[in-house]
Amino acid sequence: MIFHVLTLFPEMICEATSHSILGRAIKAGTIQVKPVNIRDFAINKHGQVDDAPYGGGAGMVLMAAPVFDAYEHVKKQIAAPNPPVIFLSPQGRVFSQPIAQALSCCEGKEIILLCGHYEGIDERIIEEIVTDEISIGDYVLTGGEPAALVLMDAVSRLIPSVLGKEASHQDESFSGENANLLEYPHYTRPADFRGRKVPDVLLSGHHAQIEKWRREQSIKRTKQKRPELLS
Repeated sequence: MIFHVLTLFPEMICEATSHSILGRAIKAGTIQVKPVNIRDFAINKHGQVDDAPYGGGAGMVLMAAPVFDAYEHVKKQIAAPNPPVIFLSPQGRVFSQPIAQALSCCEGKEIILLCGHYEGIDERIIEEIVTDEISIGDYVLTGGEPAALVLMDAVSRLIPSVLGKEASHQDESFSGENANLLEYPHYTRPADFRGRKVPDVLLSGHHAQIEKWRREQSIKRTKQKRPELLS
């Protein structure tokens, strides 16, 4: 999977993706993250990429020309004729595990992520090149970079060999048979921590009972914390 990230702050993307599982996947060549600095396509020698909005109002708007030129530059490097172009926006559909699953299987295995900044981007860019708008929640960030990192992390861990064990993500919340359930509680050593003991069933070695307990705990946790998932 290759992620092309159109951004004003490529260093944010490079630094955040150089650690942990994603960093190891990049080092192994399973994942590639290619930030593209929109400022490299500025309209003048001053590096201008934004301007005041027509009609007045607060803030600045990311201009169409630098974004479009950055997109054209990336598109020349992609074999697939119509790669998905995702604009990270609070106006988009809310990101979910099914969306991550779909993106992990996208044709060509290359995705362009567009990170907005300031007050937003020129609407004509959305009309011209954006194929999908995705939000990671009903709140506003200073830019699309954190949202792009969330999306890349969620999608990357679904790529075969990234996590090492296929079951690592199949048993998690919102995955597989647990599509509408939160994950069950986990415990590790010691068996007794400050008087709080690991449930006896997990120490029993009886796999059928353990699976039954985990299922019950998933349902219980979902009812307590996210009851709307069961409706």
